[in-house]
Formats: sequence, C-alpha cells, structure tokens
Amino acid sequence: MRLDQANTLLDHLYTPFESGWQRLPNGVIHVAARTHMIGCTGAMVNWWFGFIHNTEQYLWWHPRDHLFSDWDGERGTGRYIGGTHLVHEYIGPDIYKLKINFREPSEILNTNRFAEAKISAAVFGYVGELEREGYFGRLLHLVQDTPEGCVMRSRFWLGELDPMPNPPPTPAAMQEMVPDRLGAGLHAHASEEMSILAGFLPTLYRMQHGDTRRGNADGGGR
Repeated sequence: MRLDQANTLLDHLYTPFESGWQRLPNGVIHVAARTHMIGCTGAMVNWWFGFIHNTEQYLWWHPRDHLFSDWDGERGTGRYIGGTHLVHEYIGPDIYKLKINFREPSEILNTNRFAEAKISAAVFGYVGELEREGYFGRLLHLVQDTPEGCVMRSRFWLGELDPMPNPPPTPAAMQEMVPDRLGAGLHAHASEEMSILAGFLPTLYRMQHGDTRRGNADGGGR
C-alpha cells in the first residue's frame, strides 16, 4: 500500500496485508502492525499521545527498546498535533535518534468517513532523524473501537522524503537509505510496543482521570 492509498484502510477492518513489511516498487518500505487492545478505546489512545513526555513514561511503553524521550511543543493541555516527540530507541539492532512531528490525519485520510468506518482515533506524523533537517517517513496509528476494546492498525512508510530531492532517489538508492533491517526491526518494535501499551493503558487512564469508566470517543489531541 502506498501512502496515497491510505484511505483504503477505511474500506474494511481487514486488508490483504495487515502485519509485516514490504518494499514497494519505488523503494519505499511499507510496514504494517495490527494490535488488538482489549479494554482500551480510541479516546485512551488519543489521551496517551497527549500525555507521554519524559523518559520514565517512555520506558513504560517498551522497557527494552526505548531509551530517551522529550518533547518540543506545547505540553500539559492534552494536545499533541503540531508538537514533536524527540526519542532515542532501538529498532532492531540499531539505535535511532528520531523526531516525530504530529500532523492532522486529514492530510492523508478522508476524515468525513471516520464515523462510518468506526474510527475513534487517528494519529499521523512525519518521522525524521533528530539531528538532520527534513523527514524520511510517515506513521499512522488508526484505531477502530470494537465490543472488546479497540484495534490499532499501525502503518509506516519509510522513504517518503520531505523535502523530496529533485530528481527523486532511485529504488536502489532508496534501499540504501532505508535498508531491509529497518523494515523488519520496525515491524517487530511496533508490534511489541503497542501490545505493551494495551496492557497498562486502561489502568493508567483511569488512575489519571480518577474514575473507572472507559474513555469516550470524544477524547483527542486537538
């Protein structure tokens, strides 16, 4: 699936490719991870991205792979769109120092279709190297509530450059820029960290809100 085909995720809860990684003909790596989050809701997921800040909290999310967390932008109001998460983490055998700038999901998705598709959260961002200008990828966490909780469908496109050089990199050059081990490592990392998050998020959410109710779909990062 190319980045410009992301709206096909709104057509069905399942697609032929829901978990794994693949290299597209233009050299971009597409990663998919699917997490069943029992007892969670999209509102909880949205709240988490507005809550996560320091390294201690980041370690909850993946105690082995996560190393450092900070934030550039407004905090303490529940907002995350427009902010940038600054992280150090293992992806496979390598340490990456990354910046994740959160954007409106309407940049790649038809948000008018969210209600019909039962979308309760959509987290979209640009991914880049912390010490370099520009970005080399995109991420999307699309959440659909279910009777048992919710399903998070995480997608990554590695090699979506911003700004795009002229001429664009060849597929061979793209393979050097985003090697196979990054695709394999990111698939494993995303699958693990979202499963870990599902284990503690309902309890943390309720502790922070002082009640035992499930989150409603009105929570958000705006």
